Amino acid sequence: MRAFITGLSGTILTDAERAFVRDAQPWGLIVFARNVADPDQLRRLVAEFRNVVGRDAPVLVDQEGGRVQRLGPPHWPKYPPAAAYARLYERDRDAGLAAAAIGARLIAADLRAVGIDVDCAPVADLPVADADPIIGDRAFGMEPKAVVALAGAFARGLIEGGVLPVVKHMPGHGRATADSHKRLPMVTADRATLEATDFAAFRGLVALPMAMTAHVVFTAIDPVAPATASAVIVRDVIRGSIGYQGLLMSDDVSMGALSGSLGERTRAALAAGCCDVVLHCNGDMAEMEAVAAAAPLLNGQAARRADAALARRSRPASSDIAAMRTEFAALMRNVWEPAQGWA
Repeated sequence: MRAFITGLSGTILTDAERAFVRDAQPWGLIVFARNVADPDQLRRLVAEFRNVVGRDAPVLVDQEGGRVQRLGPPHWPKYPPAAAYARLYERDRDAGLAAAAIGARLIAADLRAVGIDVDCAPVADLPVADADPIIGDRAFGMEPKAVVALAGAFARGLIEGGVLPVVKHMPGHGRATADSHKRLPMVTADRATLEATDFAAFRGLVALPMAMTAHVVFTAIDPVAPATASAVIVRDVIRGSIGYQGLLMSDDVSMGALSGSLGERTRAALAAGCCDVVLHCNGDMAEMEAVAAAAPLLNGQAARRADAALARRSRPASSDIAAMRTEFAALMRNVWEPAQGWA
């Protein structure tokens, strides 16, 4: 298998995509709204991908809740953004933690039912007042201790539901004054400030199996390369001061923050251990082929990290999902308006 995760163009595997998946052997698949019609269709698509690739490959989705939720009504519930859990946490710490864990457990039940076993969540970024709104209410708060507690509870809920979490966007996207989907953000805060705030939030979540990098330049550490392609940031910050030793995947290499061809972006992200696995999302076949051509076979330390992450996949803990939905709606009723008719 090769060190990349691929997207697909639509709700079925085309003949060209089937041949690509079979020959290129991506490590995994990521699903977007364009790939989703209904639960039965999505279940078939996931199963066919695994059948063609010839193994129990991970299938990922961005299912945070709020603005970032690829599976939604009418077939799946609408879930709250992270900021709603933060509001409850401010009023009642135990209730906020319980709600975050239960909400994630319910998301996991939705995902497992269609064969998805990795959720690109929780977000552990700490937004600041003048930052671009791309993070905004996706964050669990603006203070590291609260973010660690709530993001940790959310991750535990996913794991208990048989879904692996991916913490993002390491080492922090909260201060970015630009949307990295469109252009490259520059963060000019000094190292001491970053260590005490942005990096501290991730430091409390190092036990999670997978993390996603940020397409953000931290000028105090590497004034040129974004974290995704910076050996200095990966070595000194992510693997160093933060202490993260799990599987590190890039954010989408087709985003506007990065420059160069797709092959150059892929090689830069994988060079010198910057990332273990590259993520490519948009389903454009020419780009998929360029990423695959530049991605090496998954081996060495990267393969060991990938195997260790997938070894943490497990069957969901036995739970009364209907009762959990009722409890979740009751917890969220005063902090998230849709909860009024949720259960």
